[in-house]
Amino acid sequence: MSSPSREQWNSSLGFILAAAGSAIGLGNIWRFPYITGQNGGGSFVLLYLIIVFTIGLPVMYLELSTGRFTQRGPVGAMEKLAPGSFWKIIGYLAVITGIGILSYYSVVAGWTIWYFIKAIFQGFGGENTGTAFSQFVASAPHQLVLLGVFLGLTTGIVISGIKGGIEKISMILMPVLFLLMIGLIIYALTLDNAAAGLKYYLIPKTSDFTKTTFIFALGQAFFSLSLGMGAMLTYGSYLSKKENLVKAGFLVVLFDTLIAIMAGLIIFPVIGGAPEKAGAGLVFVVITELFCTLPGGRILGALFFLLLTIAALTSTISLLEVAASWLMDEYKMVRKKAALIVSGITFVIAIPSALSLGASKSLSSIIKIGGEEKGFLGIMDFLFGNLSLAIGGLLIIIFVVFKWKLKNAEDELYHNADRFRFLSLIMKPLIWFAAPAAIMVVLGFMLFTGKTLS
Repeated sequence: MSSPSREQWNSSLGFILAAAGSAIGLGNIWRFPYITGQNGGGSFVLLYLIIVFTIGLPVMYLELSTGRFTQRGPVGAMEKLAPGSFWKIIGYLAVITGIGILSYYSVVAGWTIWYFIKAIFQGFGGENTGTAFSQFVASAPHQLVLLGVFLGLTTGIVISGIKGGIEKISMILMPVLFLLMIGLIIYALTLDNAAAGLKYYLIPKTSDFTKTTFIFALGQAFFSLSLGMGAMLTYGSYLSKKENLVKAGFLVVLFDTLIAIMAGLIIFPVIGGAPEKAGAGLVFVVITELFCTLPGGRILGALFFLLLTIAALTSTISLLEVAASWLMDEYKMVRKKAALIVSGITFVIAIPSALSLGASKSLSSIIKIGGEEKGFLGIMDFLFGNLSLAIGGLLIIIFVVFKWKLKNAEDELYHNADRFRFLSLIMKPLIWFAAPAAIMVVLGFMLFTGKTLS
């Protein structure tokens, strides 16, 4: 039974849009294109699609089932299913991971607001976009103010609750995001280099199927789907028993994947093929440079960065909600107090990341990871956006299989969806063998090479 005081989604559509919004973020629109560009285009996309539905979806189902059954966030869920045991550490890891990702993610999210404003009032013409970006990220006032603005927006929505805040804003923002993407895709496909871009993006090459392509595709799937950080478990905890969990989980993964593919349909036709420089600056440097030369580039730029802002906001909401839910569940805090405390802690933790891209030399180059000097933001991404996500996903699988038992998770998953129980024939080997093996390969790659997957 649900806790009488437990908030719930107002509708199945509301949950799907909110959960899809959690998964759909900068990982899809900012990160997916440049990771694709670094790893062979069409070959990476094909591997990514296979991994999302064979590994990502089963892990998604485990998180949603655990959340709905317990009606608690990550910490409370582990305590309810394994009282007084060390398994509770999985929940705490999820909370810490969520705050860690939110801290540096909000810094990057703040950039989208600035570039949206810049596109409207100034445009990108008459400047070296690379130099302009470097000067912007090195400005401490800009970084701290934008960080505060984005965290403020996120906090305000979380304070408003599940129905009145997260669900309500998702019902507005997700359709807007989709329509913006459709419009930008239509425009991108009219450009002269669109065919070359589509060829690179959609047609796999045998030579590009490598072990690193697989590893990066798996890492992208986890980051994109918000797995391993407790977000889906927390959102699942607000679900009614009446909802069809199989259908809802599948639609969340489908929408998330669709948005990632659509992002590529915008970026690669605009670029016209394989990007010369595929990295974190692809959107903020390379694409903005192209906006200067395209017809209607100023309007296009404004719409594109509005799109990024919306996508980022729907993700930061879920990241903050994980930790806020923990305080509400475990310490009986009111939602407003919990959200403000988490937001305040996150802002403090985020300050070094905000200053590490040029504003502070001591934070800009701290340690060498994977042969590259990493600043504070890069270290946070490696620890929380890479290692913690993989470890969290692996621990969830181990917990469900060996402690809670997979049969109990399946009973919750197929509750009110018994006609889908035949999927267990496929799901069991994926959860028992394929998913943990794949995650361990990724962990091994990161630990032994020191390379990040972002």
